[in-house]
Amino acid sequence: MISFQCDYMEGAHPALLKRLVETNLEQTVGYGEDPYCRAAKEKIRAACGCPEAEIYFLVGGTQTNAAVIKAFLRPFQGVLAADSGHINVHEAGAIEAGGHKVLTLPQREGKLEAETLETYLQAFFKDESHSHMVCPGMVYLSHPTEYGTLYTKQELTGIKRVCSAYGLPLFLDGARLGYGLAADGTDLTLPEIAALCDAFSIGATKVGALFGEAAVFPKGAPAGFFTLMKQQGAVLAKGRLLGLQFDTLFTDGLYLEISRHAISMAQRLKEILKKNGCLLWVDSPTNQQFVILKKEMRERLSGKVGYEVWQELQDGGAVARFAVSWATQEADLQALEQALA
Repeated sequence: MISFQCDYMEGAHPALLKRLVETNLEQTVGYGEDPYCRAAKEKIRAACGCPEAEIYFLVGGTQTNAAVIKAFLRPFQGVLAADSGHINVHEAGAIEAGGHKVLTLPQREGKLEAETLETYLQAFFKDESHSHMVCPGMVYLSHPTEYGTLYTKQELTGIKRVCSAYGLPLFLDGARLGYGLAADGTDLTLPEIAALCDAFSIGATKVGALFGEAAVFPKGAPAGFFTLMKQQGAVLAKGRLLGLQFDTLFTDGLYLEISRHAISMAQRLKEILKKNGCLLWVDSPTNQQFVILKKEMRERLSGKVGYEVWQELQDGGAVARFAVSWATQEADLQALEQALA
């Protein structure tokens, strides 16, 4: 059985495993203070065009989101996010468990719009009883979104304008950032994201690493961020395992190279699904593809091809997500095509 259920089913890119094996018996200091973490941070700073950025390595995406959000917010504040946002839907209440409410707003194809954000903030602060309410303290976006869609530079600039007007930090969750940066037609680059966001993450777990996310603070992290990470169990003692992976991914453009491969596979997958009668539920330019599978197609794929059911439909069909990754091969797509035939 071939699976397109998610983009982190494989282990790690061979180049990362090679570096880990080569350095296995080296002795280095822990907690991210080793030479590999330092080298990785310099390469990320260079890629972001942000030499003063503070960078921290964490193991997973939920852990990173929870730590960054907690660092920015006061106890009486919440975080604004699209109602489809990962922190609202798929992180088991991690933000609320940390003492902060997720304040949800309507979205369009997974994206929060500047006008929606501004309308909410205007209404909130005009309410004479707002001091009795959870105060919006920051804004959370994901890029790509949960629907595989991307913000444009103009859209992100508009959201940043609203955030600046209300003094709110802007945090961009980049768990799949590589696939967003490599997508055809995107006009957002790492330097532009660094210029517009107060914090963002560079995801590696889903883009070629065994595990790992980099939290990037272009203008400096909130005070005591490392200590907060430690308090939340987010500091890896053998920190070099993270540094080595990011150092390799950001050497000779590997991060973007393997992301571009995934995008080419995703476009091939999209064409195969469309050719076999699937309608696009949303037109995603990234590695996640969302289609409407008819009941007979589901039966045809059963036991042969794995995918994620996003939404059940009354006629027995479903909105389905097919995700490719850095490791997807042409043979995987051929197997899908044969199963659909």
